[in-house]
Amino acid sequence: MKRRGRGIACMWYPIGFTVSANPSAATVKVNEDGTATVLTGTVETGQGSLTVLGQIAAGELGVATDDVHVVSGDTDATPMDTGAIASRTTYVTGNAIRLAAARARQILFETAAPLLGVVPGELVAHDRRIHVKGYPQRSLAIAEVAHRALVITGEPPIGSASWNPPTVALDPETGQGKPFSTYVYATQIAEVEVDDETGEVEVLRIVASHDCGTPINPMLVEGQIEGGIAMGIGFALQEEILFDAAGRQVNPSLTNYIVPTSLDMPEIEVDIVTSYDPTGPFGAKGVGEPTSVPTAAAILNAIRDAVGARVTSLPATAEKVLAAIRENRAGRALPDAAAPGLPE
Repeated sequence: MKRRGRGIACMWYPIGFTVSANPSAATVKVNEDGTATVLTGTVETGQGSLTVLGQIAAGELGVATDDVHVVSGDTDATPMDTGAIASRTTYVTGNAIRLAAARARQILFETAAPLLGVVPGELVAHDRRIHVKGYPQRSLAIAEVAHRALVITGEPPIGSASWNPPTVALDPETGQGKPFSTYVYATQIAEVEVDDETGEVEVLRIVASHDCGTPINPMLVEGQIEGGIAMGIGFALQEEILFDAAGRQVNPSLTNYIVPTSLDMPEIEVDIVTSYDPTGPFGAKGVGEPTSVPTAAAILNAIRDAVGARVTSLPATAEKVLAAIRENRAGRALPDAAAPGLPE
């Protein structure tokens, strides 16, 4: 018989490294045509980080995302970055890029201010133009100002900056400190169907609610969460490295090391919980690795809810699930028989 169950799992996850420095640096250059070039040492591994970093630069400069060209991962030309690891890119590298863009924008403001008859502090940048606060009709095109900064005032609008998350080392005696600058939070609920005669598990639906600060690009956040769930399903039910008696791996290829495919994916409902982290770029934190953290726990809790059996080792293969079901049934019969005097 196929039985359905639901399970829930919650998690919190730190962004960046523990205590040790993990800085990022960036350079932002505004070109004469109003476009911008961003130099960053981070790399794109499919998570969409360069899109987000371009959006951060564009938001700070007041231009469109399409106006920003991101040059990344070229150690001959780009400044240092600790790496696209520890779910830190949006938070740490994004902060460095925002600071660098702000410095380039300040040069634009100092160039535009005399032309608009105000001080730099009275200017804002948006829609590819520099405006006087409260007087949108008084404005100059960013391209015009960038050209003037280069050929008239002689100070090209280029900004460089670095950023390292503030942390406090752990006291060796008390263990007190602040090892991470910020944290993200999530809850996932899994609905599964378990065949109690074979132990086969099918994940039907997962609802994932994630707080990653203010999402810079909600579509990318949703994609990250769905990808993390796919990895979590593999961790929970399929992926296992097997060795023979001599210690040789017997499943060294994707032919027999099983990972989820699109056919294994359940219905996924993503809930992005918007919050604001004042230390992050535009309130953002991160969303990478945390997306797969609660998935396996939620699935195993759902299996327990469906058939009353607890699997305590991963992956929860059909063999393990069936063994747990049989053990649970046998164990459940013993207390009843060994408890005389209990009311019927």
